[in-house]
This record gives sequence, structure tokens and C-alpha cells, in this order.
Amino acid sequence: MNKWLFGILVVLTTFLMGSSFAVGKIGLSYTTPLLLVGIRFSLAGVIMAIAVRLLRIPHPKSFSQWVKIAVIGSFQTAGVMSCIFLSLRTIPAGQSSILTFMNPLLVVIFGTIFMKLSYSPRQWTGVILGFIGVFITLGAQLSFEIGSLLAFLSAVSWAIGTLLIKKWGNDFNTWLLTAFQMLFGGIILLIGSLILENPHFQVTGTSIFIVLWLAIMASIVQFAGWFYLLQKGDPGKTSAFLFLAPFFGVLSGWVLLDEAINSYVTIGGLCIFTGIFLVNWTGSRSIEVGSLETSIEK
Repeated sequence: MNKWLFGILVVLTTFLMGSSFAVGKIGLSYTTPLLLVGIRFSLAGVIMAIAVRLLRIPHPKSFSQWVKIAVIGSFQTAGVMSCIFLSLRTIPAGQSSILTFMNPLLVVIFGTIFMKLSYSPRQWTGVILGFIGVFITLGAQLSFEIGSLLAFLSAVSWAIGTLLIKKWGNDFNTWLLTAFQMLFGGIILLIGSLILENPHFQVTGTSIFIVLWLAIMASIVQFAGWFYLLQKGDPGKTSAFLFLAPFFGVLSGWVLLDEAINSYVTIGGLCIFTGIFLVNWTGSRSIEVGSLETSIEK
């Protein structure tokens, strides 16, 4: 791939990943957290489901396969996004993005414990450095704000979703799995909103723009761009650039929300970014542990 095109796509996709935290926090001024992400992923899932149908991509024929997709969606979309957007009510978008994107570090730990996977000393160094960064990011305090805990749980859910895809992903076409796990996750979020919230949505030009941006640009375009990068380049090396996503999360929170960037957040974030880089920089196609996109190549 042309190096300039590669660079542009890396920046675009990681920018869309990271900036969605700040954009989502702005969206919370117009609606409730679970309703916002429920609409986002239901809309994105419907659009992609229509696309895979038009492309005549084979669909699962057994009920058990649909259940697997639904379980993936419950962790990868519903669990991750509900925790992220609930966390944004009490902590800055930058801090939420940093804690959420520590999921590659958790994949190494969970993969070792539950799937008996093996990782290199470099990757374990990245995990240790990353957790040191989390401690620093939280102000070197052992007490957690509820938002900090929710952001951490989003990383836990993302890591579980990643490992489930690693286990089951080869049974499905990438685009079909992406479409329907988002759709199932979005439906779960909408049901959760009806049960746990007093859902409301203020219809304005800004709120409609935010929903469309999150559904189309930050979901469909971001996925498509990242998949293209993984297919055309080396997945292990490409995944190393995930460290840019929390960087853009912090930067967009500063630009769009005027969030202060404390020195300890900067230092902690750098430790986490370095840890993610070390975990993902495999130099081969043998292990990719960063996210949904890095877990499925089919």
C-alpha cells in the first residue's frame, strides 16, 4: 500500500475512534446515555445489514451461530458502549478514552488465564507499563470515581468481546459479523434504555448531526477504513497504531470540551500508549490483541 494512503487512513480511523468520546459527551446534552448509543449502533447495524444482504454475503443457517453473534454484540457493543457513555457523565472524555483503550493489555491477561494463549516478554512489559500508566492517570489514587470504574469495565467488556471473536470469528464473514453484532448490541442498549433510564431525545440540528456522525463516520467508516488497513498491511504492525486513538480522545476533549490536560494524565497516558504499542507490535500475523478489528481478518 502507498505509504501516504496508509498514513492518512491510520490517522482518519484512529481519529474517529478517539474523537467519538468527546462527540458522544456533547450528545449527552440532548439525550440519555443508553438511548444515544442504542440509536447509534442500531442505525449503523441496520445500514451494514442491508449492505451485506445486497452483497449476497452468506448468513448463518443455525440458531447457535446467531446466538454467538448476539453474545459477541452484548460484550463488544452493548457492554463497551454502555460503560463508556455512562462514564462520560462523571469523568472527562479524555480520561474515559485512555481507560477504555487499555483493553489490549487486558486481552493479554484474560487470554493467558482463560484461553491458555502465550505472549512474548515484550508484550508482558507493555501490560505492566500500561497498568502503571492507569494508576498515574487516575492521579496515583487507589479510590476510583464511578466514571473511572465504568471506563475500566468498558475495557474489560471489550477484551472479553475480542477473545470471543478470536474463538468464534472464523465461523463468520467479517462484514456480516460486524453488522449483526452492532445491530444486536444496539437493540440490547435500546431495551436497557427503556428499563434503566427515563429516555428522552431533544431533536435539533446538532443532536441529529451527532447521531449521524457517530453511526456513519465513527462506526461504519471507521470500521471500513480499519478493515482495509488490516487487509492490505500487516495486522500486527497496523494494530500498534491503536495508541493514537486515546491520544485523539484526549486531544478532542481539550478542543471540543475545553477539558484540562493535567500533567499526571499526560504522563500516565504516555505509559499506556507505550504499553499498547508494545503489546500490539508483533511484526507478524500470529497474534493481534487490540480490538474487534484486530481480532478478525476473515
